[in-house]
Amino acid sequence: MTLHQALLIIQIIIAALLTLAILFQNQGSSSGAMWGGSSQSYHTRRGFEKVLHYFTYLAIVLFVVVGVLILRTT
Repeated sequence: MTLHQALLIIQIIIAALLTLAILFQNQGSSSGAMWGGSSQSYHTRRGFEKVLHYFTYLAIVLFVVVGVLILRTT
């Protein structure tokens, strides 16, 4: 397996995790908000919601970095 192939596999895994992280972020009090509902209240993220929020940012950065590395290895 070459470096290029390994980076492609890593990017696919990061993309799947990023998709799940975005889908699990719930802005409202019900699961309907996950699928397009809106919430007018703002609150502080705590516990799992905070971890998921930071994980989403980390996954975005890793996705971009791996994408750039893939371009450089071709």
